Amino acid sequence: MTFDPFGDFETEGYLRNYAKENDLAIARRLEHSAFATGLDEAFRALAAVTHLAYDDVLNTHRILFNAVYPWAGQDRTQTAPDIAVSKGGVLFAHPKDIRGAVDFALKSGQDTSFMAAKPGEVMGYLAYGHPFLDGNGRTIMVVHSVLAQRAGFSIDWSKTDKTAYLTALTTELDTPSKGILDDYLKPFMRDAIAYEKLAGSMLQTPGLDGQSPDQNVVLGKTSEPAVQAQYEQQKLKRKSQ
Repeated sequence: MTFDPFGDFETEGYLRNYAKENDLAIARRLEHSAFATGLDEAFRALAAVTHLAYDDVLNTHRILFNAVYPWAGQDRTQTAPDIAVSKGGVLFAHPKDIRGAVDFALKSGQDTSFMAAKPGEVMGYLAYGHPFLDGNGRTIMVVHSVLAQRAGFSIDWSKTDKTAYLTALTTELDTPSKGILDDYLKPFMRDAIAYEKLAGSMLQTPGLDGQSPDQNVVLGKTSEPAVQAQYEQQKLKRKSQ
């Protein structure tokens, strides 16, 4: 099923992209081209910020995807405030909880000791927030790479395996703060590389083109009792970890 939160896929294309392209494979290629082109600018913008905040995450997404989507840089509270979004069986944060999850990740990630010890936990909270309708994985990877660099290390993403990483990330989202994603990422920790080399290094990451078998899906309206029950069950499970 095509992810169509706006309900106008046939006339406006996938997520209202500027080209009005409704062939998902082509839309993904447009995304990847925009991402690769904007990557250096995104890292320069983040490098100029002393303390990263939520607006810097929004700006990173805007830089990376504004050539494709008119809503680039707008989070789900603006683009889809009343729908529940999931992917691969994972229910992402309720729109009203997006900022809290990302703020927690940024606060933790800018504690350099915490970041060095728990890079996967920081990544997990960024991923749980899932601020955008698309482009989340690439956006948070850019932000995470800057947090890591400031904590004195870099992740060698080129050596990671996409399937294994996504499996660890899914488990982290389901059972946070158990060290699952930390354990996966730590073997790939290296000495920090310079900002100007981060883009080139990231582009070597396998599977970064957005062509994933699992796509975002709309579970329903956040006001629906069944959806509210899923959010409540998720909240209780995450709190119990």
